[in-house]
Amino acid sequence: MNRLIISSLFCCIIILTSAFKIGNTIPKYKVKTIVIDAGHGGHDPGCFGASNREKIVALSVALKLGNMIEESFPDVKVVYTRKTDVFIPLIERAEIANKAHADLFISIHCNASKAKTAYGTESWVMGLHVSEANLAVAKRENSVILLEEDYKANYDGFDPNSAEAYITFSLYQNVNIDKSLYLASKVETAFKTKMERFSRGIKQAGFLVLYKTNMPAILIETGFLTNLNDEKILGSEKGQTDIAETIYSAVKEYKSDVEIN
Repeated sequence: MNRLIISSLFCCIIILTSAFKIGNTIPKYKVKTIVIDAGHGGHDPGCFGASNREKIVALSVALKLGNMIEESFPDVKVVYTRKTDVFIPLIERAEIANKAHADLFISIHCNASKAKTAYGTESWVMGLHVSEANLAVAKRENSVILLEEDYKANYDGFDPNSAEAYITFSLYQNVNIDKSLYLASKVETAFKTKMERFSRGIKQAGFLVLYKTNMPAILIETGFLTNLNDEKILGSEKGQTDIAETIYSAVKEYKSDVEIN
């Protein structure tokens, strides 16, 4: 009996020791690289407000956000898909993120609507649209590829204006969907609590720029340039800084939550 007890204890010690060693060899997950994508650019202005263009607002917010991350987290590498007013094809934006082995991809945009009363923020993740409104937003953002050379070859014949083409996205399973949704929720909560902005929620649709990325990725519509009150925020230096700070606070929370200490 004593030998059995001693043998059992010995085995437990070996198992616990091995588990401890194995546990110590598991690599810790860290957010080391963040790619910030300013939507549109160059000969692609994006949507328009009364006196503002999406490509300019998006770039300003993106640069401010990047600076905030760099100042607060010197160990985090920030990569920009563009830092000036230049045109970058959607497929290249995703390639930049993939080549950088990014841990996060954040695409900054402004919204537009024929209804001037539409306002508020939205955060999007890759997925199949569940409404005509979602499809319309995806079509507008994806139509950028029509400005690219050889877009049919680059995107396997994808037609951004064809509703049927988006069915292919239903076959795509994004392994990073959970983390993408989690970051999106942080962003929309921050807009509501820190800026007291109206959040239109977290949505899914077939965005080509998100489809090709290999990491958690979100597209943020920071407000409607076609809405008078939203445009005042989006077009002002203070408003752009506030938006960047709000997104930064969400990224900071996300980073803290997902990293294993």
